[in-house]
Amino acid sequence: MHLDSINLPTPDGRRGILPNHMPIMTPVDIGVMYLTENGKRKKYTVDGGMFYFENNEATLLTGSVEDAEFIDIARARAAQLRAEERLRTSQTEYDINRARIALNKAINRINAKEQD
Repeated sequence: MHLDSINLPTPDGRRGILPNHMPIMTPVDIGVMYLTENGKRKKYTVDGGMFYFENNEATLLTGSVEDAEFIDIARARAAQLRAEERLRTSQTEYDINRARIALNKAINRINAKEQD
């Protein structure tokens, strides 16, 4: 796949990568990634991870990437409700953190589907 650009969510804000960009390695946040190919922009959700770019080759290590076009909004809303319930009932720091991550992922999927 030959891309015109990659735009990623990172802890420092959005990061845009164009062909012939200098080598870069950066963490990726839960958020929306945009890939532009032949002038057409596609939207994907990412679950965080690491991104590496060198010699016009990109590598993204992440738990999941999902094309926003195919997100099932009812399923994403159900995941949000489950995560909110787990957050209300969790008692350990570990369970609270897991519930927060699940909630962030669900909200990310909903926002990616509903926003243009």
